[in-house]
Amino acid sequence: MSEEGPRASAANTASPKPTLGFDDWVQERTPLLLSTNAGTPEIAFQDWKRFKEAFAPELVKRAVDETAADLGRTVETCSDPFGGSGTTALACQFLNVAPSTIEVNPFLADLIEAKLSSYPDGILEDAFSQVVGRVDVAERAVSAPFSSAPATFVEAEGKDRFLFWLPVARRLAAYSDVIETLEDVIARRFFRVMLASITVSVSNAFISGKGRRYRRGWQARPVDASAVDTAFHDACLRATYQVRRYGGRPRLDYNIYRGDSRQLVHSLGKHDLSVFSPPYPNSFDYTDVYNIELWTGGYLSSGGANRRLRESTLRSHVQIKRSFSTRPTVSPTLIRTIDQLRQVRSVLWNSAIPEMVDAYFEDMRCVLEGLRAKLSSGGRVYMVVGDSRYAGVDVPVAAVLTEEAADLGFEVLGSEPCRSMRASPQQGGRAELAETLLTFRVD
Repeated sequence: MSEEGPRASAANTASPKPTLGFDDWVQERTPLLLSTNAGTPEIAFQDWKRFKEAFAPELVKRAVDETAADLGRTVETCSDPFGGSGTTALACQFLNVAPSTIEVNPFLADLIEAKLSSYPDGILEDAFSQVVGRVDVAERAVSAPFSSAPATFVEAEGKDRFLFWLPVARRLAAYSDVIETLEDVIARRFFRVMLASITVSVSNAFISGKGRRYRRGWQARPVDASAVDTAFHDACLRATYQVRRYGGRPRLDYNIYRGDSRQLVHSLGKHDLSVFSPPYPNSFDYTDVYNIELWTGGYLSSGGANRRLRESTLRSHVQIKRSFSTRPTVSPTLIRTIDQLRQVRSVLWNSAIPEMVDAYFEDMRCVLEGLRAKLSSGGRVYMVVGDSRYAGVDVPVAAVLTEEAADLGFEVLGSEPCRSMRASPQQGGRAELAETLLTFRVD
């Protein structure tokens, strides 16, 4: 269901709504650290799917205001090469800035587009009635739900661990089948996102950090299929209300590019600003984190498709075997770091970590180089990054990217500490890893 390349928003055919701006959107939330997503489920649209790693929308407003002051005019366009939860693009719509977003994960790309889209009056309400009215009949035709998914996906005889009880999987598959019969593409996308977004909550697992863990005592407490109905109905009704309430935000157009940011960043149009947070070189496969949503939402149909998707992400992890070949770096800090990692290779949990870290920074240089070519004179980059640690060796991400950016011709305006992150068990588990807001400018 994913496709590479840009997709622009359809014309807005909905009835005019009262204009609600950025302050209206975030007014009920307590001010937060700019780098953290804690509390954002209280904001409309951000509660569609929880993103612990996302930054606060206020960071986008700050970036727009500071860049406008530097340019001496309003910011007209803004990009995000790692769309994630869509915070940058959505905030831009509220700030009357044209957003362009790149996202490789097809579930997240659909999630972003569902948030950004305009919905004609009545279309979601009518489609919801169709879906709930047909799901019982559709379920009777489901025999082997998610048969192409990994072996541990659905309950079956002889399996002692699985993500979904069979009645739950059948109900999810029935909803998916009915949703795919909807005629309108924006309605299909909306309800596909709603369904995928609730699947973890009705599974036997939960997301812990960047991985999945089984719920304690899950074997003794089977999830009832009715939980699917409740979660899906609640998600749809809440999201539909938000779509209607904020249908008149200042800007409704957007561009979304689906695919590898290392390639598609060169397809972006000219823009004034870029605000984003890339994956961190912490050895987590960010695609695997959304494995449940990808399979239940119909975004994956085979193991091969799963691997192709994982290979389209930044080389920030070692969870699949892939090439980590690189060109010589210009960063003295990175040269020292790679040398230190190679010295402790024998105690690293994966021997390819030094090469992975090196490859990660080459991928990030590629993205920054692409942005540098597309930014207006005086345009800025605001980037939230996080450090890593392996076998006691720190990977100072902000320092390396600052050196790479300067070599590419950016003016480095700032490097602000945002917060400390807890390292993964492989990295020591201590809350001493820095998260930093980097600000660069194009002369």
